[in-house]
Amino acid sequence: MAAPMQRSMLKLLRSSSVALKRSFSTSRVAATSSVIQHKKYSTEPHFSKYGGRTTVTALSGDGVGPELLSYVQEIFRYAGVPVDFEELEINGSTTDEETLRSALLSVQRNGIALKGNIESKFDEPGFKSMNVELRTQLELFASIVWCKSIPGVYTRHQGLDIILIRENTEGEYSNLEYQIVPGCIENLKIITEAKSTKIAKYAFEFAKTHGRKKVTAIHKANIMKLGDGLFLESCRKVASQYPDIEFNDMIVDNASMQMVSKPQQFDVLVMPNLYGNILSNITAGLVGGYGVVSGMNIGDDYAVFEMGTRSSGRSLKGKNIANPTGMLLASCDMLNYIGCNKHAELIRDSVMKVMSVDKVQTPDLGGQATTLEVIQAIIEDIKPKTTS
Repeated sequence: MAAPMQRSMLKLLRSSSVALKRSFSTSRVAATSSVIQHKKYSTEPHFSKYGGRTTVTALSGDGVGPELLSYVQEIFRYAGVPVDFEELEINGSTTDEETLRSALLSVQRNGIALKGNIESKFDEPGFKSMNVELRTQLELFASIVWCKSIPGVYTRHQGLDIILIRENTEGEYSNLEYQIVPGCIENLKIITEAKSTKIAKYAFEFAKTHGRKKVTAIHKANIMKLGDGLFLESCRKVASQYPDIEFNDMIVDNASMQMVSKPQQFDVLVMPNLYGNILSNITAGLVGGYGVVSGMNIGDDYAVFEMGTRSSGRSLKGKNIANPTGMLLASCDMLNYIGCNKHAELIRDSVMKVMSVDKVQTPDLGGQATTLEVIQAIIEDIKPKTTS
């Protein structure tokens, strides 16, 4: 009896797998075709501007997201930033299609957004991450997290300046998983040549623009020889077009160890989705934690800015101790993106002075200041610089 049951089970597994592959084959080809149609690799800012002012979508998120966004608006007011916010409430509880549609339409209309992180429920199989939906439907193909040591913030490693660039729309985040039979799950990791080439090209162009010397591709091609092998090969082909930039590659588990032991060896990293998420969080921890790092999500047509580690800070909500630095720096990145460079410099300099020189720091950095005290100190530093 056992042998016929095993043969039947294998037959079911194979037929299910073949059917699944066929069903996704068409969608993969269509997705690849749509990516190939995008000729440009560098992105030009697209945003709405009326009467000299730019409208930005503000997506509330969960945890400390809403309060940090309100502080950004307060500082923008004192700095005289010509930005108006279109505020939308979207969080882990607002999972209906209409809320997502409203958020997408707002970003598509304005071209740019500043958002708090939206929590994802991992105990509901049918739950779709709003973060992932926004990134994929807006085709925000590149995530950039720039981790740099901050003077006055004590960490084990000093002098770090690492840029992590992550493919943001496929890989393990493709949401293609199903239960074949009870106790057996198949999860598809999608890697395409088009998107691997695009993110590699973006990483090398970013390195070139910012005067960086080396790009490292992170992968697991020793085990996933086809998927990660394709990503690595795509990076190698792109690297051959940039002889002035050093290129090497590293297996992700070794890269994780190297990052915490000898992080100074890294310059620019490019990697698939999941590895980028892990290494971005590790590197953020090396320069002070989730409260001090900003993140950018860039597409051909839209851009969304947020804190670099995508932590909602739920445990800090309402306690007045959350570090606002990461969100403020994200807002400065946004201002640079839309061309408000003087305002970005003004706010960024004040944030850094308050944190590094005046040592007004929240508990996560070893200080005793409240969030409001940090914000007030930044405002007091900005005031004399904006008065005529």
